Amino acid sequence: MIGNIGIGELMVILMIILLLFGAKKVPEIAHSLGRSISEFKKAMNSTVSDIQDAFETHETGNLKSK
Repeated sequence: MIGNIGIGELMVILMIILLLFGAKKVPEIAHSLGRSISEFKKAMNSTVSDIQDAFETHETGNLKSK
């Protein structure tokens, strides 16, 4: 479980990442990972909003006919 990772384990993981990718690539990877997470959250919020709008429209009986 990820909540049980201690400082020692985290340091080992970070050292392995540093050894695998190098000091110059780690910031680039972190930046692109952050952008990816941000885009994913935007898409999730948009989808949830669309679903909520559909339920509200259905509940009020204002269904659009094709």
